This record gives sequence, structure tokens and C-alpha cells, in this order.
Amino acid sequence: MPELPEVETVRRGLAPSFEGARLERVEQRRANLRFPFPDAFAERLEGRKVTSLGRRSKYLMADLDDQTILVMHLGMSGSFRIEAEATKAIGPFFHEKSKDPRHDHVVFHLAPPPGHAALRIVYNDPRRFGFMTLVERGELERHPLFERLGVEPTGNEFNADLLARLFAGRKSPLKATLLDQHLIAGLGNIYVCEALHRADLSPKDPAASLVTAKGRPTKGAERLAEAVRSVIAEAIEAGGSSLRDHRQADGTLGYFQHRFAVYGREGEECRKPACSGTIERLVQSGRSTFYCPVCQG
Repeated sequence: MPELPEVETVRRGLAPSFEGARLERVEQRRANLRFPFPDAFAERLEGRKVTSLGRRSKYLMADLDDQTILVMHLGMSGSFRIEAEATKAIGPFFHEKSKDPRHDHVVFHLAPPPGHAALRIVYNDPRRFGFMTLVERGELERHPLFERLGVEPTGNEFNADLLARLFAGRKSPLKATLLDQHLIAGLGNIYVCEALHRADLSPKDPAASLVTAKGRPTKGAERLAEAVRSVIAEAIEAGGSSLRDHRQADGTLGYFQHRFAVYGREGEECRKPACSGTIERLVQSGRSTFYCPVCQG
């Protein structure tokens, strides 16, 4: 499933086309994806202007001019494709049509701002684990999808002090705690493994081990906060990690997977200078954890 950097990469790719455009026509080609579409989904969208395109955790959020938010989740295999109405290609956004059109489930026909070409944005999802829904802006924080989401790891408040507050008294392993979306929203398996390796922390240690008796963050918490922020920033810059189905909005692949220090590298040498360790894999809460038992021991 795409993680935060992949979703943010898609948002940045779609924003120049979506923001400021009017949804002239919406093709809804089936009744449901992972969940049924809201009643009158296409009709409620048509004629609305997209004022901004944001992200919360792993959700894309298109703010509309009637105080409604179009919430979109990519699921396991969802992707967006930008096409010009006339040519199906637009400058650097050219994308050979390698996606099976049978899985093009939603098509947004955009009436762009003056001076811009008419576009369509196509949502393709072979496995149909993604979904779209409509939420009133004033109800967003109380909506079941968002009411229990934790802090954003890219926000200004994400630091070692915050980690100390979140981790205090928690006996669960660091890996599982970082994946708890009620604490930190958007972190996934890949980037947690990478961040723990950068911070020289064992995924098996209890989260509370990063908090002093007085409730202050340890040096390890400071390293972890910095590692989380840096690994996410670098992944976004690289266009995310293209594992299985992820593509950017222009059809190109992300490249952060070529920088993985531990993820998917079981049996290979640790890439840290002067470390003699070999990457190992263990299963925690049903997920593979990759780490170096030497520098993260």
C-alpha cells in the first residue's frame, strides 16, 4: 500500500491540474470500489471548483467551493493519470497508456482556469481497494476516517518532545508504536524500518525506553525524530518508492527504493560505514521488519 511519501508525491503531481479547475463532468463507471460511492456522487461533484488539494495521513483531500471535501484513498493499487482531452498527453506529463482501461473507474473532466488546456484525471484501480467519499468540511474532524488520526510526521510539532509524550509508559515495541496511526498518522512499514536504522534503534525495544524517568526525550528519541523527518523528506524528493503498483501522477516511477538501507535487503551487508552487520528480517505484528542487529542491537 502506498505510504505517506507516495501519497504526497501524487498530491504534488495532481495539484497543478486540480487546483483552480472546475469539475465539468465526472464519470463514475461502477457503483463501488472498496466501499460504495456516496449517493449522487458524480452529480454532487459536477460544477464544483477545486479550491485546494491537500493530504492528511494517506488520504488525498480535494477542497471544493461548496465546503465539501472529496476524500480519496489509493488502497493497494490505485493511481491517477493526467490526460489532455484532445491528445491524451500533455507536455512532460506524457504517459503511455500501459494501464488497462477496464480499471479506469472514475474520470474527472476538468474545465481549467483561463489560458490552460482542458484535462481529464483518470483514477485506475485494478484491485479496487481504494475508495472515494464526500465529507462536509465542518464534520471532517469528527468523521470516522479522521477523528482518531494522530499527528502528522511532517508537521512542525513533530519532534523529540512529542515522541516522549506519545511513548511514555508504552511497553509495545518501537516498530509497532510508530505504526500506530492513532499516535502518528501516515507512517508505514518501509519508512519506519528505514528511520529506525538511521537512528541506530532496535525495532524490538519498548517505546518507553526513549523516555527518561522525568518524561524527557532521550538522545535516541532526538535521533528518531530527525530520522523520521529526513527519510520522509528524501522519499518525497525521490518521488516515493515504486514497489508493485506505485506511479506518480505523470506516470513515472519513484526511485527511493534504490536508497533503501534495510528494507527488503535481508542477508545483505549493512550500508553504514564501519558496521560489519548483515541485514536480518523478523516478523512483528504480522509485518516484516528489516534491521541490522549490529548497529541497531
